[in-house]
Amino acid sequence: MGGFVDTMGTKGQKRLRLILAVGVLLIIGSVFYIRFFLVRPIGSGPAGPRVDASYFTQPWTDRPVKVVGIGDSITAGLGADTPDHSFFNRLLRNPADEFDEMRNVCLSAVIPNLEFENLAVSGSTSEQHLDTIRERLIPQNPDVFGLVVITTGGNDLIHSYGRRPPEECAMYGATLDQSAPWIDRFGKRLDAILDTITARFPGGCEIYLANIYDPTDGVGDAPSIYLPHWPDGLEIHSRYNDVIAACAARRPNTHVVPLYATFLGHGSHCRQFWRSTYDSSDPTYWYFQNIEDPNDRGYDAIRRVFLNTIVKNSALVSSFDSVHGQLGG
Repeated sequence: MGGFVDTMGTKGQKRLRLILAVGVLLIIGSVFYIRFFLVRPIGSGPAGPRVDASYFTQPWTDRPVKVVGIGDSITAGLGADTPDHSFFNRLLRNPADEFDEMRNVCLSAVIPNLEFENLAVSGSTSEQHLDTIRERLIPQNPDVFGLVVITTGGNDLIHSYGRRPPEECAMYGATLDQSAPWIDRFGKRLDAILDTITARFPGGCEIYLANIYDPTDGVGDAPSIYLPHWPDGLEIHSRYNDVIAACAARRPNTHVVPLYATFLGHGSHCRQFWRSTYDSSDPTYWYFQNIEDPNDRGYDAIRRVFLNTIVKNSALVSSFDSVHGQLGG
């Protein structure tokens, strides 16, 4: 009898240890999942690449220059803490609470004869951007040089969010075959956008065209950003960015602003240190609560990458080349 009781006691102890071990593993697994899959810290302070402040110490030109914003809610500034913190307004001038390393690092510091106009509309698609340019961007005087910043195409991809059948400029959930003609027409539409802008500036212009970032950090798992699964979404997104690159490459006055590369590692997988996109220096989330727009730190990063692309490519800063040399990267 005693042996039987001892055997039962041993089995009970083993079962208890197993239950405790499973419980501990479940707790560890839950903590791991929450920490690395659900928690997305925004962080604080500056975000994005460094901008060489030495390029902003003296005027670039005394020509009249007009800065024009065209596009969707990114250029409109949805998600910024204040209007002064939108990337477009920060390109022009520093907000009162500017970071020390960015004080006087803005276009108004180097272009004394500066005008600006922001034609961007939140929620707009590339079709609407072409209409806006044709209807609202008036021809400029020949003495005016244009700097045009554009974000377009992102809403073409995500509109409908899978709640209705996909269609052109509301493609969410489409197959690659289904989207092929829409991608082709996006390319033709983007050609028309760029050519129409150029024609509106007989005195010359430069166009800074952002490619489209990916809130899933290149993984393509739409449920991680609370959207329905989209099997072909990553490939369609890539094709849109290919179109943007190709359209820019055909025009010497058009330059791609690398939002896609800049934002990798700052989306839904920002805490996952095992991914190649992990940014150990700033493993934080740069997206607003609506997922599709940047948060305030994201806008800081966007204005920095726009400024770097302008400094690298603009004829307005060519006088600096003999001193600084061409920027690499």
